[in-house]
Amino acid sequence: MGPDGIHPRVLRELAEVFTKPLSIIYQQSWINREVPVDWKLPNVKPIHKKGQKEDPGNYRPVSLIPVPWKVMEQIISSVITWHVQDNQVIRPS
Repeated sequence: MGPDGIHPRVLRELAEVFTKPLSIIYQQSWINREVPVDWKLPNVKPIHKKGQKEDPGNYRPVSLIPVPWKVMEQIISSVITWHVQDNQVIRPS
């Protein structure tokens, strides 16, 4: 679950309800070249790696982002990948 408190399952199960509002947010973000302010607020949590929990060196910082932002990242990534592959931007050589 992200810092927005929305579990990914909620978005998945209510996709029909969220599709239109999220699409508007994504389009406006693309047009204005900025994302909603709440999505940019840092939310870094320490995650225990291994070893003694008392040792701060055994933790790594993880930045939690809202689930809709993760979805937007996936959309952008797939569009960029498609563009690069379709237009042969990177040559095999």
